[in-house]
Amino acid sequence: MAIGLTDADEGKRVIDANGNEVGIVSTVEGETALVDPDPSLTDDIKSALGFGDTDEDQFPLQTENVAEVTDDEIRLDTTY
Repeated sequence: MAIGLTDADEGKRVIDANGNEVGIVSTVEGETALVDPDPSLTDDIKSALGFGDTDEDQFPLQTENVAEVTDDEIRLDTTY
C-alpha cells in the first residue's frame, strides 16, 4: 500500500534508504512531491510556511518510493 503525501509534508527532509539527505519537499501536487535537491534557507522557510513553488531544479518523488513519513522527514525505500 502506497503512503499518501499531502501539503502537510511540504518542508520535510527527504532521506534515502542509507540515511543520506537527498533534498527537501518544496510542494506536493496530487500524489507527487516535488523535491528540491539543494534547498536554500529561503526555500526551507517558504516550504515550511506552505509557500512552495516549482522550478526546473526539482525532481518528482512518487509515493511508491516512500517507505515512511514521520513528523520531520520522508524516508525512501531506495537510494538516489
